[in-house]
Amino acid sequence: MSLIFTVKQQNCAIIERFGKYHRIAKSGLHFKIPIVDRISTKLSLKIKQLNVSVETKTKDNVFVNLVVAVQYRVLADKVYEACYMLQDPEQQIKAFVFDLVRAQVPLLDLDDVFSKKDDIAIAVKNELEGQMAEFGYGIIKALVTDVNPDANVKAAMNEINTAQRLRIAATEKGETEKIMKVKQAEAEADAAILQGKGIAGQRQAIIEGLSDSVEEFVKQIPGTDPARVMDMVMMIQYIDTLKEIGGNSKSNVVFVPHSPGNVNDLSSQFRETIFSAQKLN
Repeated sequence: MSLIFTVKQQNCAIIERFGKYHRIAKSGLHFKIPIVDRISTKLSLKIKQLNVSVETKTKDNVFVNLVVAVQYRVLADKVYEACYMLQDPEQQIKAFVFDLVRAQVPLLDLDDVFSKKDDIAIAVKNELEGQMAEFGYGIIKALVTDVNPDANVKAAMNEINTAQRLRIAATEKGETEKIMKVKQAEAEADAAILQGKGIAGQRQAIIEGLSDSVEEFVKQIPGTDPARVMDMVMMIQYIDTLKEIGGNSKSNVVFVPHSPGNVNDLSSQFRETIFSAQKLN
């Protein structure tokens, strides 16, 4: 019965006169004739969101539940249509979403549903825009916010993913161990080569040193037999070796043949080695 009324910002009011549409009152202060005019309804022009849950089946026969969020609002220039053409706009939007999602998802495998959910959302938006515009509603955005397959399917997918990751980790670990072993073998081979060269050099130096010593001894004492000098050097080396073995507290029992004949045999072997080395050089 009031003469004056107000409409809030981003809202509008439908004024009827004697039960018939008369005008649209936008935000601000307005007047109406008591008894003759009445406010039929008020509509919000703000953006609203409707979440629609759709259960459907994929191409590979997996039941999945999709949640589609539709953002919509009343078009400012089509308030009349929004008020009088639809009894329940949310139910109409849900019906369109159900129809479109159940037409799109059965054409895709489950993995493709996850990867192409943006395509599904775009298709929903484009379809709703054309259908709802004539009823006075604009579609701002459509989003597929959740793709939720059956719990057993989800568990199986997680197991497959875990197995794939474990296989990749095992492969990487095997490659790492292989590289480490190859590098270790290469290092051991290089070390063996260097050690062999060192031993060969050491023996060559010993031979050259002994040869120089024998030659110098023969020069100092003319008429001396080099073979006798070599036997004497070998005897000294033999005695020094026994002394070193006996002086080591950690040495075990070593049985060494100890007689002049054995020393002569060692001398003969050593001389043959020296002569062979000289021939090679």
